[in-house]
Amino acid sequence: MDRVALRGLKARGHHGVFPKEREEGQTFIVDLVLGLDTRPAAADDDLAKTVHYGIVAEEVVAVVEGEPVNLIETLAERIAQACLKHEGVSEIEVCVHKPDAPITVPFDDVTVTITRSRV
Repeated sequence: MDRVALRGLKARGHHGVFPKEREEGQTFIVDLVLGLDTRPAAADDDLAKTVHYGIVAEEVVAVVEGEPVNLIETLAERIAQACLKHEGVSEIEVCVHKPDAPITVPFDDVTVTITRSRV
Protein backbone atom coordinates (compact mmCIF):
# COMPACT_ATOMS: atom_id res chain seq x y z
CA MET A 1 0.00 0.00 0.00
CA ASP A 2 1.26 3.45 -0.89
CA ARG A 3 1.09 6.45 1.42
CA VAL A 4 0.19 10.10 0.91
CA ALA A 5 0.98 12.21 3.97
CA LEU A 6 -0.20 15.65 5.01
CA ARG A 7 1.59 17.09 8.02
CA GLY A 8 0.84 20.10 10.15
CA LEU A 9 -2.66 21.05 9.03
CA LYS A 10 -3.68 23.86 11.39
CA ALA A 11 -7.15 24.99 12.33
CA ARG A 12 -8.88 26.70 15.22
CA GLY A 13 -11.49 24.64 16.99
CA HIS A 14 -13.61 24.85 20.12
CA HIS A 15 -13.10 21.28 21.35
CA GLY A 16 -12.60 20.27 24.96
CA VAL A 17 -14.42 19.53 28.16
CA PHE A 18 -13.79 22.87 29.84
CA PRO A 19 -15.94 25.96 29.25
CA LYS A 20 -12.88 28.12 28.47
CA GLU A 21 -11.86 25.73 25.66
CA ARG A 22 -15.34 25.87 24.18
CA GLU A 23 -15.60 29.66 24.47
CA GLU A 24 -12.12 30.77 23.40
CA GLY A 25 -11.07 27.89 21.17
CA GLN A 26 -7.51 26.89 20.40
CA THR A 27 -5.29 25.72 17.59
CA PHE A 28 -5.31 22.04 16.66
CA ILE A 29 -2.74 20.47 14.35
CA VAL A 30 -3.52 17.38 12.29
CA ASP A 31 -1.19 14.93 10.58
CA LEU A 32 -2.61 12.44 8.09
CA VAL A 33 -1.23 9.39 6.35
CA LEU A 34 -3.60 8.10 3.67
CA GLY A 35 -3.13 4.54 2.45
CA LEU A 36 -4.01 3.94 -1.19
CA ASP A 37 -2.75 2.40 -4.42
CA THR A 38 -1.13 5.18 -6.44
CA ARG A 39 -0.17 2.98 -9.39
CA PRO A 40 -3.24 3.78 -11.55
CA ALA A 41 -2.67 7.53 -11.14
CA ALA A 42 1.05 7.21 -11.81
CA ALA A 43 0.54 5.06 -14.89
CA ASP A 44 -1.80 7.60 -16.50
CA ASP A 45 -0.48 10.74 -14.77
CA ASP A 46 -4.12 11.37 -13.79
CA LEU A 47 -5.25 13.22 -10.67
CA ALA A 48 -8.70 11.64 -10.94
CA LYS A 49 -7.13 8.24 -10.17
CA THR A 50 -5.67 9.24 -6.82
CA VAL A 51 -6.73 11.23 -3.78
CA HIS A 52 -6.77 15.02 -4.20
CA TYR A 53 -4.89 15.96 -1.04
CA GLY A 54 -5.85 19.63 -1.37
CA ILE A 55 -9.51 18.71 -1.04
CA VAL A 56 -8.75 16.32 1.83
CA ALA A 57 -6.90 19.12 3.64
CA GLU A 58 -9.85 21.50 3.24
CA GLU A 59 -12.28 18.87 4.52
CA VAL A 60 -10.13 18.09 7.56
CA VAL A 61 -9.86 21.78 8.46
CA ALA A 62 -13.65 22.04 8.14
CA VAL A 63 -14.06 19.16 10.62
CA VAL A 64 -11.71 20.83 13.12
CA GLU A 65 -13.47 24.18 12.70
CA GLY A 66 -16.89 22.53 12.85
CA GLU A 67 -19.09 21.15 15.58
CA PRO A 68 -17.28 21.04 18.93
CA VAL A 69 -16.65 17.75 20.70
CA ASN A 70 -15.36 17.00 24.17
CA LEU A 71 -12.50 14.68 23.25
CA ILE A 72 -9.75 14.80 20.64
CA GLU A 73 -10.36 11.06 20.28
CA THR A 74 -13.79 11.93 18.88
CA LEU A 75 -12.29 14.61 16.66
CA ALA A 76 -9.74 12.12 15.28
CA GLU A 77 -12.53 9.64 14.53
CA ARG A 78 -14.55 12.26 12.64
CA ILE A 79 -11.48 13.19 10.60
CA ALA A 80 -10.77 9.54 9.80
CA GLN A 81 -14.32 8.95 8.62
CA ALA A 82 -14.18 12.03 6.37
CA CYS A 83 -10.96 10.76 4.79
CA LEU A 84 -12.31 7.26 4.22
CA LYS A 85 -15.17 8.71 2.15
CA HIS A 86 -12.66 9.35 -0.62
CA GLU A 87 -12.66 6.59 -3.19
CA GLY A 88 -9.37 4.80 -3.24
CA VAL A 89 -8.40 5.63 0.33
CA SER A 90 -8.39 2.26 2.05
CA GLU A 91 -6.59 3.24 5.26
CA ILE A 92 -6.02 6.41 7.24
CA GLU A 93 -3.79 7.32 10.14
CA VAL A 94 -4.82 10.50 11.93
CA CYS A 95 -2.79 12.26 14.58
CA VAL A 96 -4.49 15.19 16.32
CA HIS A 97 -2.20 17.52 18.25
CA LYS A 98 -3.51 19.74 21.04
CA PRO A 99 -0.45 21.84 21.93
CA ASP A 100 -2.40 24.27 24.12
CA ALA A 101 -4.21 21.64 26.20
CA PRO A 102 -5.16 22.83 29.69
CA ILE A 103 -2.40 21.04 31.60
CA THR A 104 -0.87 22.60 34.70
CA VAL A 105 2.70 21.32 34.19
CA PRO A 106 5.17 22.14 31.40
CA PHE A 107 4.66 20.03 28.26
CA ASP A 108 5.28 20.17 24.53
CA ASP A 109 2.21 18.54 23.04
CA VAL A 110 -0.71 16.19 23.56
CA THR A 111 -1.61 13.87 20.70
CA VAL A 112 -4.07 11.15 19.88
CA THR A 113 -3.25 8.89 16.95
CA ILE A 114 -5.72 6.45 15.40
CA THR A 115 -5.65 4.16 12.37
CA ARG A 116 -8.84 3.20 10.55
CA SER A 117 -9.49 1.20 7.40
CA ARG A 118 -12.37 0.23 5.21
CA VAL A 119 -14.17 -2.82 6.57
